[in-house]
Amino acid sequence: MYNGLNMSFGNLSRLSDAKSRSISPENFTGEKGKGGMSLDGPAKGCARDLGQGWKISPYVVIKAGTTFTLADIDGMGAIQQIWMTPTGNWRYSILRIYWDGQENPSVECPVGDFFASGWGKFSQLSSLAVCVNPGSAFNCYWEMPFRKKCLITLTNIAEEDMTLYYQINYTLTEVPEDCAYFHASFRRVNPLPYKDVYTILENVTGHGHYVGTYLAWGTNNCGWWGEGEIKFYLDDDKEFPTICGTGTEDYFCGSYNFENRDTRQYQEFSTPYSGLHQVIRPDGVYQSQTRFGMYRWHITDPIRFDKNIKVTIQALGWRSGGRYLPLQEDISSVAFWYQTLPTAILPKLPDKDYLEVI
Repeated sequence: MYNGLNMSFGNLSRLSDAKSRSISPENFTGEKGKGGMSLDGPAKGCARDLGQGWKISPYVVIKAGTTFTLADIDGMGAIQQIWMTPTGNWRYSILRIYWDGQENPSVECPVGDFFASGWGKFSQLSSLAVCVNPGSAFNCYWEMPFRKKCLITLTNIAEEDMTLYYQINYTLTEVPEDCAYFHASFRRVNPLPYKDVYTILENVTGHGHYVGTYLAWGTNNCGWWGEGEIKFYLDDDKEFPTICGTGTEDYFCGSYNFENRDTRQYQEFSTPYSGLHQVIRPDGVYQSQTRFGMYRWHITDPIRFDKNIKVTIQALGWRSGGRYLPLQEDISSVAFWYQTLPTAILPKLPDKDYLEVI
Protein backbone atom coordinates (compact mmCIF):
# COMPACT_ATOMS: atom_id res chain seq x y z
CA MET A 1 0.00 0.00 0.00
CA TYR A 2 1.19 3.50 -0.85
CA ASN A 3 2.71 5.03 2.31
CA GLY A 4 1.56 8.62 1.81
CA LEU A 5 4.98 10.29 1.64
CA ASN A 6 6.10 12.52 -1.24
CA MET A 7 2.58 13.56 -2.26
CA SER A 8 2.31 15.46 -5.55
CA PHE A 9 -0.29 16.15 -8.22
CA GLY A 10 0.93 13.02 -9.94
CA ASN A 11 -0.05 10.68 -7.10
CA LEU A 12 -2.66 12.70 -5.22
CA SER A 13 -5.42 10.24 -6.12
CA ARG A 14 -3.62 7.23 -4.64
CA LEU A 15 -5.05 5.83 -1.41
CA SER A 16 -2.85 5.23 1.62
CA ASP A 17 -2.97 3.77 5.12
CA ALA A 18 -1.17 6.86 6.46
CA LYS A 19 -2.86 8.72 9.32
CA SER A 20 -3.21 12.51 9.20
CA ARG A 21 -2.46 14.40 12.41
CA SER A 22 -1.97 18.04 13.41
CA ILE A 23 -0.49 19.80 16.43
CA SER A 24 -1.56 23.30 17.46
CA PRO A 25 -2.50 25.12 20.68
CA GLU A 26 -5.95 23.52 20.17
CA ASN A 27 -4.38 20.04 20.26
CA PHE A 28 -0.89 20.02 21.77
CA THR A 29 -0.38 16.27 21.29
CA GLY A 30 -2.00 15.80 17.89
CA GLU A 31 -4.09 12.93 19.24
CA LYS A 32 -7.05 11.67 17.25
CA GLY A 33 -10.34 13.25 18.31
CA LYS A 34 -8.68 15.60 20.82
CA GLY A 35 -8.80 18.96 19.02
CA GLY A 36 -10.61 22.03 20.34
CA MET A 37 -11.25 20.56 23.81
CA SER A 38 -9.64 23.34 25.86
CA LEU A 39 -11.56 24.82 28.77
CA ASP A 40 -8.92 27.29 29.94
CA GLY A 41 -6.94 28.77 27.06
CA PRO A 42 -5.68 32.35 26.60
CA ALA A 43 -8.83 33.36 24.69
CA LYS A 44 -11.21 31.95 27.30
CA GLY A 45 -12.62 35.41 27.98
CA CYS A 46 -13.42 35.94 24.30
CA ALA A 47 -15.45 32.71 24.26
CA ARG A 48 -17.16 33.28 27.61
CA ASP A 49 -20.59 33.35 25.97
CA LEU A 50 -19.88 30.32 23.77
CA GLY A 51 -17.93 27.76 25.79
CA GLN A 52 -15.87 24.71 24.86
CA GLY A 53 -14.98 24.27 21.20
CA TRP A 54 -15.11 27.99 20.39
CA LYS A 55 -11.47 29.03 19.93
CA ILE A 56 -10.46 29.05 23.57
CA SER A 57 -6.80 28.10 22.96
CA PRO A 58 -5.66 29.48 19.58
CA TYR A 59 -2.13 30.59 20.60
CA VAL A 60 0.57 30.30 23.25
CA VAL A 61 2.75 32.84 25.05
CA ILE A 62 6.42 31.87 25.31
CA LYS A 63 8.01 33.64 28.26
CA ALA A 64 11.32 35.45 27.88
CA GLY A 65 14.27 33.12 28.35
CA THR A 66 12.21 29.90 28.10
CA THR A 67 11.91 27.01 25.67
CA PHE A 68 8.52 25.79 24.49
CA THR A 69 7.90 22.34 23.00
CA LEU A 70 5.98 22.76 19.75
CA ALA A 71 5.80 19.03 18.96
CA ASP A 72 6.77 15.79 20.68
CA ILE A 73 5.78 12.88 18.46
CA ASP A 74 6.53 9.20 19.03
CA GLY A 75 6.48 6.62 16.27
CA MET A 76 7.18 6.70 12.55
CA GLY A 77 6.00 9.37 10.13
CA ALA A 78 6.86 12.73 8.60
CA ILE A 79 6.29 16.43 9.17
CA GLN A 80 4.50 17.74 6.07
CA GLN A 81 3.85 21.43 6.78
CA ILE A 82 4.66 24.00 9.47
CA TRP A 83 2.83 27.33 9.83
CA MET A 84 3.57 29.92 12.51
CA THR A 85 3.35 33.63 13.29
CA PRO A 86 6.06 34.52 15.84
CA THR A 87 6.01 38.02 17.32
CA GLY A 88 9.00 40.06 18.42
CA ASN A 89 12.54 39.90 17.05
CA TRP A 90 12.75 36.88 14.73
CA ARG A 91 16.48 36.51 15.40
CA TYR A 92 15.66 35.97 19.07
CA SER A 93 13.44 32.92 18.53
CA ILE A 94 15.55 29.79 18.01
CA LEU A 95 13.96 26.82 16.23
CA ARG A 96 15.39 23.37 16.96
CA ILE A 97 14.37 19.95 15.64
CA TYR A 98 15.63 16.64 17.02
CA TRP A 99 15.20 13.30 15.20
CA ASP A 100 14.81 9.86 16.76
CA GLY A 101 15.92 10.81 20.27
CA GLN A 102 19.27 12.37 19.31
CA GLU A 103 20.80 14.63 21.95
CA ASN A 104 21.95 17.18 19.38
CA PRO A 105 19.53 19.01 17.07
CA SER A 106 19.48 18.42 13.32
CA VAL A 107 17.92 21.87 12.84
CA GLU A 108 19.10 24.90 14.80
CA CYS A 109 18.26 28.29 13.39
CA PRO A 110 16.70 31.66 14.24
CA VAL A 111 13.09 31.33 13.18
CA GLY A 112 13.16 34.24 10.74
CA ASP A 113 16.17 32.91 8.85
CA PHE A 114 14.67 29.41 8.70
CA PHE A 115 11.73 30.96 6.84
CA ALA A 116 14.00 33.11 4.62
CA SER A 117 13.27 36.30 6.59
CA GLY A 118 16.62 37.04 8.18
CA TRP A 119 16.37 40.83 8.25
CA GLY A 120 13.35 40.85 10.55
CA LYS A 121 11.10 42.59 8.04
CA PHE A 122 8.20 41.11 6.09
CA SER A 123 8.77 40.30 2.44
CA GLN A 124 6.38 38.22 0.33
CA LEU A 125 7.93 34.92 -0.70
CA SER A 126 6.22 32.32 -2.89
CA SER A 127 8.17 29.11 -3.42
CA LEU A 128 7.62 25.37 -3.24
CA ALA A 129 9.55 24.88 -0.01
CA VAL A 130 8.86 28.12 1.90
CA CYS A 131 6.12 30.75 1.69
CA VAL A 132 5.94 34.00 3.64
CA ASN A 133 2.46 35.47 3.44
CA PRO A 134 0.72 38.58 4.85
CA GLY A 135 0.73 39.72 7.58
CA SER A 136 3.57 37.63 9.16
CA ALA A 137 2.74 34.04 8.21
CA PHE A 138 5.69 31.67 7.93
CA ASN A 139 5.06 28.42 6.03
CA CYS A 140 7.45 25.51 5.48
CA TYR A 141 6.77 22.55 3.15
CA TRP A 142 10.05 20.63 3.48
CA GLU A 143 9.24 16.97 4.03
CA MET A 144 10.76 15.77 7.31
CA PRO A 145 10.58 12.00 7.90
CA PHE A 146 11.36 10.35 11.25
CA ARG A 147 11.40 6.74 12.40
CA LYS A 148 11.21 6.83 16.20
CA LYS A 149 10.58 10.36 17.43
CA CYS A 150 10.27 14.00 16.42
CA LEU A 151 10.89 16.82 18.90
CA ILE A 152 10.45 20.46 17.83
CA THR A 153 11.18 23.34 20.22
CA LEU A 154 11.25 27.15 20.09
CA THR A 155 13.46 29.11 22.50
CA ASN A 156 12.74 32.76 23.23
CA ILE A 157 16.07 34.45 24.02
CA ALA A 158 14.52 37.94 23.99
CA GLU A 159 13.79 39.99 27.07
CA GLU A 160 10.10 40.17 26.17
CA ASP A 161 7.44 37.46 26.01
CA MET A 162 6.30 36.38 22.57
CA THR A 163 2.93 35.31 21.20
CA LEU A 164 2.86 32.34 18.84
CA TYR A 165 0.12 30.90 16.68
CA TYR A 166 1.29 27.66 15.05
CA GLN A 167 0.14 24.49 13.31
CA ILE A 168 2.30 21.45 12.53
CA ASN A 169 0.72 19.02 10.08
CA TYR A 170 2.17 15.53 9.89
CA THR A 171 1.48 11.95 8.92
CA LEU A 172 1.95 8.71 10.82
CA THR A 173 3.12 6.17 8.29
CA GLU A 174 5.92 3.79 7.40
CA VAL A 175 9.09 5.54 6.25
CA PRO A 176 11.01 3.82 3.43
CA GLU A 177 14.57 2.72 4.19
CA ASP A 178 16.09 5.15 1.70
CA CYS A 179 14.53 8.28 3.28
CA ALA A 180 17.10 10.59 4.88
CA TYR A 181 16.64 13.14 7.69
CA PHE A 182 16.09 16.88 7.18
CA HIS A 183 18.78 19.27 8.46
CA ALA A 184 19.25 23.05 8.58
CA SER A 185 22.15 25.07 9.97
CA PHE A 186 22.55 28.84 10.48
CA ARG A 187 25.74 30.91 10.27
CA ARG A 188 26.59 34.61 10.42
CA VAL A 189 29.78 36.60 9.85
CA ASN A 190 29.77 40.38 10.29
CA PRO A 191 31.95 41.66 8.82
CA LEU A 192 33.57 39.04 6.63
CA PRO A 193 37.34 39.54 6.98
CA TYR A 194 39.14 40.87 3.90
CA LYS A 195 39.94 38.07 1.42
CA ASP A 196 38.13 35.46 3.54
CA VAL A 197 35.62 33.14 1.88
CA TYR A 198 32.21 32.79 3.53
CA THR A 199 31.41 29.24 4.62
CA ILE A 200 27.77 28.18 4.28
CA LEU A 201 28.26 24.58 5.42
CA GLU A 202 31.11 22.36 6.59
CA ASN A 203 31.94 19.41 8.87
CA VAL A 204 28.98 17.43 7.55
CA THR A 205 29.55 13.69 7.31
CA GLY A 206 27.19 11.00 6.09
CA HIS A 207 25.29 10.06 2.96
CA GLY A 208 22.85 12.66 1.70
CA HIS A 209 22.03 15.55 -0.58
CA TYR A 210 22.06 19.33 -0.30
CA VAL A 211 18.69 20.94 -1.08
CA GLY A 212 18.78 24.66 -0.40
CA THR A 213 20.49 27.93 0.49
CA TYR A 214 19.12 31.11 2.04
CA LEU A 215 21.34 34.19 2.24
CA ALA A 216 20.73 37.47 4.08
CA TRP A 217 23.38 39.71 2.52
CA GLY A 218 24.19 43.20 3.76
CA THR A 219 26.50 45.36 1.67
CA ASN A 220 29.21 47.63 3.08
CA ASN A 221 30.29 49.14 -0.27
CA CYS A 222 28.59 51.27 -2.90
CA GLY A 223 29.23 49.07 -5.93
CA TRP A 224 27.98 45.73 -7.22
CA TRP A 225 28.57 42.97 -4.69
CA GLY A 226 27.69 39.70 -6.44
CA GLU A 227 30.69 38.53 -8.47
CA GLY A 228 31.56 35.75 -6.01
CA GLU A 229 31.37 32.06 -6.90
CA ILE A 230 29.65 29.39 -4.85
CA LYS A 231 31.59 26.14 -4.51
CA PHE A 232 30.49 22.64 -3.47
CA TYR A 233 33.26 20.39 -2.18
CA LEU A 234 32.02 16.80 -2.34
CA ASP A 235 33.41 13.59 -0.83
CA ASP A 236 36.91 14.64 0.20
CA ASP A 237 37.49 17.29 -2.50
CA LYS A 238 40.64 19.16 -1.49
CA GLU A 239 41.75 22.47 -2.99
CA PHE A 240 39.22 22.53 -5.81
CA PRO A 241 35.49 21.73 -5.70
CA THR A 242 33.45 19.41 -7.88
CA ILE A 243 30.81 22.12 -8.51
CA CYS A 244 31.76 25.77 -9.04
CA GLY A 245 29.28 28.51 -9.90
CA THR A 246 29.91 31.60 -12.02
CA GLY A 247 28.57 34.37 -9.79
CA THR A 248 26.25 35.07 -6.88
CA GLU A 249 23.24 36.22 -8.91
CA ASP A 250 23.83 33.33 -11.33
CA TYR A 251 23.57 30.77 -8.51
CA PHE A 252 20.28 32.33 -7.39
CA CYS A 253 19.04 32.01 -10.99
CA GLY A 254 19.18 35.72 -11.82
CA SER A 255 21.61 37.57 -14.06
CA TYR A 256 23.43 40.86 -14.57
CA ASN A 257 23.14 42.44 -11.12
CA PHE A 258 19.50 41.41 -10.58
CA GLU A 259 18.89 44.68 -12.41
CA ASN A 260 15.76 45.88 -14.17
CA ARG A 261 17.36 47.59 -17.16
CA ASP A 262 14.40 49.96 -17.62
CA THR A 263 14.16 51.24 -14.05
CA ARG A 264 17.90 50.80 -13.27
CA GLN A 265 16.91 49.30 -9.93
CA TYR A 266 17.29 45.91 -8.29
CA GLN A 267 14.31 43.80 -9.34
CA GLU A 268 12.79 41.55 -6.68
CA PHE A 269 11.44 38.19 -7.84
CA SER A 270 10.06 35.05 -6.20
CA THR A 271 9.70 31.76 -8.10
CA PRO A 272 9.15 28.11 -7.09
CA TYR A 273 12.88 27.32 -6.88
CA SER A 274 14.77 30.60 -6.49
CA GLY A 275 14.38 34.27 -5.81
CA LEU A 276 15.68 37.66 -4.73
CA HIS A 277 12.51 38.28 -2.76
CA GLN A 278 13.79 41.07 -0.51
CA VAL A 279 15.65 44.31 -1.17
CA ILE A 280 15.86 46.74 1.74
CA ARG A 281 16.88 50.10 0.31
CA PRO A 282 18.55 52.96 2.20
CA ASP A 283 16.17 55.63 3.45
CA GLY A 284 18.68 58.48 3.43
CA VAL A 285 18.96 58.70 7.22
CA TYR A 286 19.76 55.83 9.61
CA GLN A 287 18.87 52.88 7.40
CA SER A 288 21.97 53.48 5.34
CA GLN A 289 22.92 50.03 4.00
CA THR A 290 21.31 48.00 1.23
CA ARG A 291 20.27 44.52 2.36
CA PHE A 292 19.16 41.51 0.32
CA GLY A 293 17.33 38.25 0.96
CA MET A 294 17.64 35.43 -1.59
CA TYR A 295 17.00 31.71 -1.80
CA ARG A 296 17.86 28.77 -4.04
CA TRP A 297 16.11 25.41 -3.55
CA HIS A 298 17.76 22.37 -5.14
CA ILE A 299 14.48 20.48 -5.43
CA THR A 300 14.93 19.33 -9.02
CA ASP A 301 18.74 19.26 -8.81
CA PRO A 302 19.80 18.08 -5.32
CA ILE A 303 23.56 17.97 -4.83
CA ARG A 304 24.46 14.40 -3.81
CA PHE A 305 27.29 13.41 -1.50
CA ASP A 306 28.35 9.98 -0.25
CA LYS A 307 30.66 10.90 2.64
CA ASN A 308 30.85 14.65 3.25
CA ILE A 309 30.13 18.11 1.86
CA LYS A 310 31.40 21.66 2.27
CA VAL A 311 29.80 24.75 0.71
CA THR A 312 31.39 28.21 0.41
CA ILE A 313 30.69 31.46 -1.41
CA GLN A 314 33.00 34.36 -2.23
CA ALA A 315 32.11 38.00 -1.56
CA LEU A 316 33.41 39.93 -4.56
CA GLY A 317 32.80 43.37 -5.95
CA TRP A 318 34.74 45.72 -8.23
CA ARG A 319 37.56 48.17 -7.68
CA SER A 320 39.65 50.41 -9.97
CA GLY A 321 41.26 49.04 -13.10
CA GLY A 322 38.62 46.39 -13.75
CA ARG A 323 39.81 44.36 -10.75
CA TYR A 324 37.80 42.29 -8.30
CA LEU A 325 37.40 43.68 -4.78
CA PRO A 326 37.16 41.18 -1.89
CA LEU A 327 34.28 42.51 0.20
CA GLN A 328 33.80 42.73 3.95
CA GLU A 329 30.06 42.11 4.13
CA ASP A 330 27.43 41.22 6.73
CA ILE A 331 26.36 37.73 5.63
CA SER A 332 23.98 35.27 7.28
CA SER A 333 22.97 31.95 5.78
CA VAL A 334 20.94 28.82 6.27
CA ALA A 335 21.97 25.57 4.61
CA PHE A 336 19.29 22.91 4.07
CA TRP A 337 20.12 19.27 3.43
CA TYR A 338 19.10 15.64 3.99
CA GLN A 339 21.45 13.02 5.36
CA THR A 340 21.73 9.80 7.31
CA LEU A 341 22.08 9.90 11.10
CA PRO A 342 23.89 10.56 13.36
CA THR A 343 23.92 14.34 13.03
CA ALA A 344 27.26 16.00 13.62
CA ILE A 345 27.21 18.77 16.22
CA LEU A 346 26.09 21.91 14.41
CA PRO A 347 28.18 25.09 14.81
CA LYS A 348 27.32 26.97 17.97
CA LEU A 349 24.95 29.86 17.38
CA PRO A 350 26.36 33.36 17.94
CA ASP A 351 25.36 35.13 21.12
CA LYS A 352 22.35 37.41 21.23
CA ASP A 353 24.23 40.62 20.41
CA TYR A 354 25.99 39.04 17.42
CA LEU A 355 22.68 37.66 16.12
CA GLU A 356 21.01 41.08 16.25
CA VAL A 357 20.28 42.93 13.04
CA ILE A 358 21.28 46.56 13.62
